[in-house]
Amino acid sequence: MKAVQLLRAINSRPEDYRKLLMMAPVFFICGIAETLNYNGFMALFNQRFGSDYLSYVYVIEAILLPLEAWLLSWLAGKLSKPQLMRVMFGTMIGIVVVNSIILMSFESFGVEFKWFYPVMFILSNFVVRQQTILLWGLAVDLCSTQQAKRLMPVFIGATTLGGITAGLLAQLISLVFGPAVIYAVGAVFLLVSWGNYNKVITQYLVPLSLKIESDREEEEMVSTGTVFKHALRSPFLLIVILIMSLMPALYFLIEYELLIVTKDSYPDEQSFSRYFGMITMVLYILAFLLQIVSGKLMARFGASKMLTAIAAVNIISFAAASIFIGGAAALPFISGGYILIYLLYYYWAEPAYQLFFKTLPLTQRDSYRYAAQGIAASAGILIGAGLLFLHSGLRLSWTALSIVGFGVALLLFVLAWLGRRHYMNELVNSVQSIGEQDFAESFEEFVGNSAAMTEVRRLLQHKDDTAREIALQLIGRMQDPRDAEELLAMMDDPSPRIRVAAVRAMNLENADLVAMAKVAAFLEDPDDEMRAEGVRQIARMKHLEHHAFYFLRQKLLDRHPSVVAEAVKAMYSFNNEPSIEACSEVIDRILDQGDETSVYLCPVISELGLHTFIPKVERLVWEGHPASRVAAIECLGKLGYIEIIPKLLEKLPLMDQEMLRTTTQSFIHMGSAAIEPLMASLPEASAKRWKATVSALAVLLPEEQVRTTLIEDVLVRISQLNVAAKFSIALKQLGKEELAALAELRYKEVCAFIFDGAWSVLAALADEQVVDTIKRAVDNPDEEIRSNAWEVLAEGIGDRRLSQLMVSTHEESDEDGEVNDDETAIAMLEPALTSRDDWWREIASGALPVGESDHAAISNTAVEGGQGNMGDQQMMTRLNKVVFLRQVPYFADLSLEELGLIANISVEQLYPDDAPLLQRGIPNPAMYVIVEGNVELTSVSAAGWEGTIGVLGTGDVCGETSALDGTASSVTAQSLLGEVRVLKLAGDQVERLIRLYPEIGIGLLRASFARIRLLEEMMMRIDS
Repeated sequence: MKAVQLLRAINSRPEDYRKLLMMAPVFFICGIAETLNYNGFMALFNQRFGSDYLSYVYVIEAILLPLEAWLLSWLAGKLSKPQLMRVMFGTMIGIVVVNSIILMSFESFGVEFKWFYPVMFILSNFVVRQQTILLWGLAVDLCSTQQAKRLMPVFIGATTLGGITAGLLAQLISLVFGPAVIYAVGAVFLLVSWGNYNKVITQYLVPLSLKIESDREEEEMVSTGTVFKHALRSPFLLIVILIMSLMPALYFLIEYELLIVTKDSYPDEQSFSRYFGMITMVLYILAFLLQIVSGKLMARFGASKMLTAIAAVNIISFAAASIFIGGAAALPFISGGYILIYLLYYYWAEPAYQLFFKTLPLTQRDSYRYAAQGIAASAGILIGAGLLFLHSGLRLSWTALSIVGFGVALLLFVLAWLGRRHYMNELVNSVQSIGEQDFAESFEEFVGNSAAMTEVRRLLQHKDDTAREIALQLIGRMQDPRDAEELLAMMDDPSPRIRVAAVRAMNLENADLVAMAKVAAFLEDPDDEMRAEGVRQIARMKHLEHHAFYFLRQKLLDRHPSVVAEAVKAMYSFNNEPSIEACSEVIDRILDQGDETSVYLCPVISELGLHTFIPKVERLVWEGHPASRVAAIECLGKLGYIEIIPKLLEKLPLMDQEMLRTTTQSFIHMGSAAIEPLMASLPEASAKRWKATVSALAVLLPEEQVRTTLIEDVLVRISQLNVAAKFSIALKQLGKEELAALAELRYKEVCAFIFDGAWSVLAALADEQVVDTIKRAVDNPDEEIRSNAWEVLAEGIGDRRLSQLMVSTHEESDEDGEVNDDETAIAMLEPALTSRDDWWREIASGALPVGESDHAAISNTAVEGGQGNMGDQQMMTRLNKVVFLRQVPYFADLSLEELGLIANISVEQLYPDDAPLLQRGIPNPAMYVIVEGNVELTSVSAAGWEGTIGVLGTGDVCGETSALDGTASSVTAQSLLGEVRVLKLAGDQVERLIRLYPEIGIGLLRASFARIRLLEEMMMRIDS
């Protein structure tokens, strides 16, 4: 509990807690291990082999780096991401453990092998380098962008605290032991971190690494040679690579000077290790303090300015070294320079480099980044080794070496300064090659920079609309009143996009009447979005309230409801009686209409918290246009109107997927007040209602209550699926093949509902991103991917009992069963008669004779009758309609839930002989599915000849085209040779179903094409 309170104190969200509690210890322990290992091998190498040979070792490292990169690339191609992470971490543990054993053997047996130390140096440096890459790579892979922004500072803080702890440990150990023991203790800590590290990979990375089928083409990798050739032609890229090379070279040089000066001051191993541990501790304390202000400083100065500042610190550090290198003050000055350069290089320069690559196209960015870093790493080590060799090989004096370092730092400063200017130019030039969002984010750091904003304002004259639009967005972020005049001039631009962007960019809070008049001109613009934007801007002119009221009131009668909605919102913001009264009249009028215009008003009502309109909004839920119903449900949810919950739950089984999704989200919007009525509905809820309720409760309830309350209910529901799985088997035994097919469809749907609820609960108990990945993977068409996903789930995600029951239920559903006698089959169907699911009850009732069971009567859903005298015995039940619709080719591939929706909106009608269903030239609001009888289609050719196009029978559809597009019918349709029974579907309802279920639209489209071909053929015959 204290840990959770601490995480809340650092502004983490609930979804971050598990990940932080599991991963922060990994960063902390690995921070200790890395620092102890680094402290140990650096002290051992310098004391037992000699600092003079450091340059030679660096040269060897530079030569080995390309081989290392190739090997890691080869491994990455052969192993999955989790396997690679485990192999790499295991390799690192193996290296430090073997080195530790050898060192302890040297200590125990009093032997020495001098050439072991450079090997240990190279291998240990590899461990330190790869450990950093592995940890941060793991963190980046597991966190979304926004989550990374919240968690990365905590991970950096954990690593820094680990470094501080390691510094203290190194000093304590050095009081009794030497650097060999310090190194071995680091190996122990690395071993300790394996448990959590492996757990993180198992619970997070393995699920996320499941191969998900994608249409995205593979990125074309750019070779290192291509990058090098490009760098020779691009001053900017060349400068970037040179900066990335010189910074580590200067770091190696200052580190070398520190090691030599420290060795002269502390010649024995224990004192050397103690001082180096103290430097490490101070360094990490400063690094920890730096994290408090790092985000603000980076946001204020930007990446390029920070690199210039780092170069300046290098100049100062080497200038001080050249002055004090031979005196008593050499150690503190060089130690201070080393600490500053280390901090700035690792905590500022590395992140700053990445922003430079944002100027490249997204598809090439990573390729250039990795290739450039590879070139810079090798070049940096070689340059650093060359600088060190000036002293160790050519015996250049310390003062002269520091002056050389000063000169290189000066060169670095010049490059950073030039790079800053090129960076801004490259950003401007890359407008058309990178995404708008990337460009805006890259320029964000320059918002306070006058030179950068000058470049942005130049874009206003750019010939490309996209460039000008981005510039307007950036200027809009500044909200500088001085830009108003230039922006007002752009409001006459021929491009609607530019006009809208110019209006949005303005700061009109202190504008005069001239500016208001200019903006008011847009209130009559033919473009709806332009008028809406004009309304938003005039609403900001609170200082000209009287004039603003005049313009806004006119827009309450605008022809487009989106503009009216903006006008209502704007007038309410003035908070005066005339404005509110005028808006209330408009809102009442639109809500009373109940048509699609209310879709735009409902969000405004919820945003403004207008509870007085709740009764009229609620009426829309039951009587309004289908789209208005969805908007009304969402509005009531945001208003916290919990009284509607029981009514929504009652109607929920008849809702389509959009309304179901909106209803679930509305429950969530209502907050904790919705928990009690939702919990009360759980025990007797049907599968669809249960899914919506559980999905909402999984979000609303705290984790502890999810475990104690929801888990048991979910387990019971999944267990009951085994009973439902036998219904279709029993129906087949009774010879009810059609009903058996429906039962099988319903079983799949119920499974989907129950499993969706289970996934929601798991997401509340585990990482939502991981659960979502597994959920998508189990439905992947690739059998191997599905198998891997179920295997991951079997390991136990969120709640082990639930995840494993989901796996076992899935495996059992694949097993076929059989029944050998009717009596057993009837007994198997008995539970369906009392099921909470109305479909099971209807199917069982349709299969069993009335006398077979004493259970309560089944409630069949009847629909309204049409023309003609039809007795109740003639009416089709919902089940009858579904059985029939499933035989219609256009609806054959739909689920039972979708067929039920069509059955619910269909109206059964009977037409006598020769009665017209459609009349040519007259608009037709509905389509018809023929249940019984024949329908003749006739039309008139261009020559004036009238003739029969064709005759439709059972299962055919007519009137679909005119019903959907609202045009007059091109044919006449009338009953032929007797009565015709049809299912009538209103056009607006069919349109909504097509939007929600594309399969319906595809079927109707095929029907229309067939009708067109038939019409063309018949017209040709008539004309001939």
